[in-house]
Amino acid sequence: MATKIRLQRSGKKKKALYSMVVADSRCKRDGKFIEKLGTFNPGVNPPAVVINFERALYWVKTGAEISDSMKTVLSAQGVLMKKHLDGGVTKNALTQEQADAKFQTWLDGKQSDAEKATKAKALAIEDAKRKQIAAEKAANVAKAEAAAAKLAEATAAAEATEVTEVAEEAPAADAAADEAPIAE
Repeated sequence: MATKIRLQRSGKKKKALYSMVVADSRCKRDGKFIEKLGTFNPGVNPPAVVINFERALYWVKTGAEISDSMKTVLSAQGVLMKKHLDGGVTKNALTQEQADAKFQTWLDGKQSDAEKATKAKALAIEDAKRKQIAAEKAANVAKAEAAAAKLAEATAAAEATEVTEVAEEAPAADAAADEAPIAE
């Protein structure tokens, strides 16, 4: 019986959840399986992976064929790296302690890279927010200046019309004063 490690789809439409299973290669994608190794949720950022590391390593060492998508997931989780190092131990290229030390340094590096990526993403989000706030402040200042300029223009125009009205009334008053007889 040819076994295959692959994903089994479940969940709602456009909200897929996957089970990582070991199944007979002749079975349907969502059909019966031999063993469930874990779950994979690509709907969150970063994708959530829950895996039984020891059982996955066992099936990979047994020779189960791995689908392309599962190869990516298992590689990211370190199952394939552990298999590679254990192969070196069986060939007497390294000791078990050396292999474990190499795997632990690889795992630590992988975790620090993930932390760096998370921090970089958080900093990028903060920087974008700061830029947006600065742009909004600049826009508010520009609007306030435009409103002040418009108010100044309106005030100047009102004063100019007031002055012309007063100037037009003044000659009429002078003419009336000239026509009226002066009583002494």
